Parts: sequence; structure tokens; C-alpha cells
Amino acid sequence: MIELLILFFTSKCELTMYGIQKIISDYYDVYTKPSFGTISPALKKLESLKLISSRKTISDGGRRCFYYSITNDGMKELKQILLNDLSDNPVQFFSNARIKLSCAGVLSNEELSELYSKIKTHAYLYKFNAENTLNNEYINLDFHQKIVLDNELCELNNLISLIEELEKQNAGDSK
Repeated sequence: MIELLILFFTSKCELTMYGIQKIISDYYDVYTKPSFGTISPALKKLESLKLISSRKTISDGGRRCFYYSITNDGMKELKQILLNDLSDNPVQFFSNARIKLSCAGVLSNEELSELYSKIKTHAYLYKFNAENTLNNEYINLDFHQKIVLDNELCELNNLISLIEELEKQNAGDSK
């Protein structure tokens, strides 16, 4: 997900590595807290793939400073990452879905519809599985397991409701 966030924020403006780390921390600290040790290799990888470019300057203090911005290929890759399939791991699914939704403003209405459909399909599948587990008379869940699964159902219902609202908004924007 770090590559997605780097591409997303460099599509908005030119940023230094510190700026990238700061903006991700400011806006996405509930999902991820990347260190410079995570961001630096991701920047090198994205630059080697020509998805971002860098511009070297010298700061007022005489230090080298690199500014990163997205390339045309990077913009295409950003959209592709947003539209890639979601994780089959429910824990990763929630985090990835939320990050993808919050970065979805770069997508066209058609691409948004595709993203919404993928997320909603996964959410319904996880909801179905959770309901089956809760209602299965052969699985002896204790109080804590039932509460946790019930909470999971609430989160899935909230995500599905959110997607449905976004779909309505997207349909209104298409007119």
C-alpha cells in the first residue's frame, strides 16, 4: 500500500521524502505509519520503474534535497493499483479497501463503479461467512467470539452502506 500512497500524493503535488512521510502520517495514520526505512526503498523502486521522477535541489542550508512527482506511467499505475483485486485476507481487505476508497478521487466514474463493485462483493462475501459462523449450531462460540463476530458484521454493514452512498453519488455525477 505504500506505493499506492506515494503515487497518490505525488499526483497531487511535488513532495520530498519527508513531505511524503509527513502527509501519509497526517492523513493515513489510522491505517499505516510508514518509516523512512519503508518509504526510501519504495521511492527507489517507483523511480526505477519510471512511475515517479525526482528533481534534485540544494536547500537553503546547503543540503541536497530530492522532490518527487508522478509520471504519466505512474498515473496509469496508480489507477491500476486502485482497481487491482483486493486481498482475500479479511484484515488486509478492510485496510486496503479504506485506503483505496480514500484515494479513489483520481478515477473516472466508470473506474469508480468498478472499484465500488469489487469492494462491495468482497464485503458481502465476508458478511455471509460471518453470519454463517454466528448461526452455525455446530460451532460452539463463546461470548467473546460472538461479540467480536457481531462487531465484524457491523463493520461490514457500515462498509456496504458507505459503498452504496458512494455509488449513488457517482451515479449522480454521471448524469
